[in-house]
Amino acid sequence: MRRALMVLCLACAVTPLDAQERDRARLVAAIDSIADAPIKAGRAAGMSVAVVQGADTIRLKGYGYADLELEVPTPDRAVYEIGSVTKQFTSAAVYQLQEQGKLSLDDDITKFLPTYPTQGHRIPIRRLLNHTSGIKGYTEIPAFWSSIAMRTLPRDSLVALFASQPFDFPPNDGMIYNNSAYFLLGLIIEKASGQPYERYVEERLFTPAGMRDSRYCSDQAIVKRRAKGYEFAPPAPGGAPALRRAAYLVHVWPYAAGSLCSTVRDLVIWTRALHGTGRGGTVLGGDAYRRYVTPDTLNNGHRLRYANGLMVTEMGGRRIIGHGGGIYGYVSDLRYYPDQDLTIAVLINTAGPASPAQIADAIVDRVLGPPAEPPRAARFAGDLRPFAGAYQGASRGRELTVTMIVDSLGLGVQRAQGEPRRLAYVDGTTFAIGSTRYRFVRSGADVTELHVDEVGGYYVLRRTKP
Repeated sequence: MRRALMVLCLACAVTPLDAQERDRARLVAAIDSIADAPIKAGRAAGMSVAVVQGADTIRLKGYGYADLELEVPTPDRAVYEIGSVTKQFTSAAVYQLQEQGKLSLDDDITKFLPTYPTQGHRIPIRRLLNHTSGIKGYTEIPAFWSSIAMRTLPRDSLVALFASQPFDFPPNDGMIYNNSAYFLLGLIIEKASGQPYERYVEERLFTPAGMRDSRYCSDQAIVKRRAKGYEFAPPAPGGAPALRRAAYLVHVWPYAAGSLCSTVRDLVIWTRALHGTGRGGTVLGGDAYRRYVTPDTLNNGHRLRYANGLMVTEMGGRRIIGHGGGIYGYVSDLRYYPDQDLTIAVLINTAGPASPAQIADAIVDRVLGPPAEPPRAARFAGDLRPFAGAYQGASRGRELTVTMIVDSLGLGVQRAQGEPRRLAYVDGTTFAIGSTRYRFVRSGADVTELHVDEVGGYYVLRRTKP
């Protein structure tokens, strides 16, 4: 009898541990299923995923193929081009140089680039960091793709191209995502540090953090474990789209806006070095880090949700600091949840329908549980009819036209030729759908402007038709 009780008690003692192990196995299986799905569906060649919470590495694995032609499975420590995830490294370098006294974020860019034609504007360095300079983005200029992108030329040939373009808006009047700004930041880093951008990033960011597999991308160097980049070919008549090798890209041009290569493991190491446990790590001092993750305010008093190459916002009731990237053959997403000390990195070697952000969203919901239900939306107490009409203004690479519709169901928004979508009331004259906010601005009794805040862009649209 005594022995039977002892066995029973031992069984009770191990049951919670067994339950934890089963929960862990189910979580890992769910992450694997999320990552495998687009590969099995033929929407991506391969992928690497890292999920780390605190000191716990929940999953760090490669899926699919790094090389389809040779049928090479995605290895551990697979190296990918990370595109615009590069921007947080560039901005961290700028903040380090400010800590070293070699520049100030309030310095006009002509202190380091004296021949840059500012067209009568004063452009502090901080405006480059937050996409609020108004300078035209070079990836939105057709002549870049037709005459420069595939050629190896001096960097000032690209600067001459975008510097001659009219500004999208006066500095700090709006925000349009801008690769030209980060190209200029690379040049400023070189002038202020006295080192090539590539060497500064390697010596002051990669090496101190312990990122042994990260580097400035090269279109010629032999890189061990590099995943080849793919894209989708347009379908033939009656056929389906198919994977093909990505187009060639000269890495002179993405530069400080998008030319770094890394692994999911190294990106987790970087996130820990940059953010620590949400209060700053070893990359920047405490005061500098707090400024680094604090969005600026536009001239109209609006606080952005973007700071220094990072989205700093809330999604599903959770604070998030992160950024995505896309470049020929590769897409990426790196995000950090400071309240849960959770890092998720997703790197895919296919530019196409597989979305690293959607994969990361699905993973975080499995790790942290479904997002909190939004509170029941309040109803706008006034008359919605003055908001109806068409609004137009500059956005990334094109004029954006938004039409507001008022009917018996409330306020709806129509963009381009899409179907109208219903807006939820937030407060004041602000409405939202998903993460995008629409704020109406009055001049006297009339509604004259619509401000569209998409986190990665803040567009000031003027009313064109009531």
